[in-house]
Amino acid sequence: MKVFVTGATGFIGSAIVQALMGAGHQVLGLARSTAAANALTAAGADVHMGDLEDPDSLRSGAAASDGVIHAGFIHDFTRFKEVCEIDRVAIEAIGDALAGSNRPLIVTSGTALVRPGSLATEDMRPAPGGHPRKSEEAADVVAARGVRVAAIRLSPSVHGEGDHHGFIPILINTARDKGISAYIGNGQNRWNAVHRLDAAQLYRLALENAGAGTRFHGVAEEAIAFKTIAEAISKQLNVPVVSIAKEKAADHFGWFTAFAGIDCPSSSKITQELLNWHPSHSTLLADMEQGVYAK
Repeated sequence: MKVFVTGATGFIGSAIVQALMGAGHQVLGLARSTAAANALTAAGADVHMGDLEDPDSLRSGAAASDGVIHAGFIHDFTRFKEVCEIDRVAIEAIGDALAGSNRPLIVTSGTALVRPGSLATEDMRPAPGGHPRKSEEAADVVAARGVRVAAIRLSPSVHGEGDHHGFIPILINTARDKGISAYIGNGQNRWNAVHRLDAAQLYRLALENAGAGTRFHGVAEEAIAFKTIAEAISKQLNVPVVSIAKEKAADHFGWFTAFAGIDCPSSSKITQELLNWHPSHSTLLADMEQGVYAK
């Protein structure tokens, strides 16, 4: 299968490219710069010049392919709503090219806001207006046009070698700047996590096997207490680990406060059963202990 991949040179996307090619697929990767194009060529993929903010380039890339994995996202969380809207427009543009066909489209969402405070499962839908990311809403729109679309909800922490811009590096940089590693209240709010290489295989399996309208969870660890993550950062940086009151959290975490305080345990039981996906790579804490984030 010839697969058009957005975000193909990113932290997760580059692993997806390798997973696809390892399974015998041909990859057409989106590149917006010469450096990105060179990286794709070096990886053995074909290059499609374009940009997430250029819908025409997305339509033409999708039209030239047998299936699409949309893993690209502008990771500027300081303008989260704006980049979520860009994501929505991008998905609908890709859907334009696939409409009326049986070619698969895999889009990316997140587990964090599916059902905060309780264990999220794949059959749950986020409350309307409760999730800033519009990818699942956009998926429903293109599905109505006859596109075989499925969504992968990724964990708040997709970890592994090369993670420089994800949530764990953000927490590490905050702790380094503030001189403390903090958690809110008792720190028992829970995150979930998955290794990037396990996530990459999930995208491949979903592309090959997903039925229309399905949701999958990229989750290897269902629930990790935020306090435990803060303690691991404290150990790494040799700074105190401190509880801060909820009303003072914004002074420490800034725009990241909502993410630091969210309680979002999530299951991937249905995903593992449907796709025969079994995460096997290192855990988040193992990566932290082994120095993946020490650079």
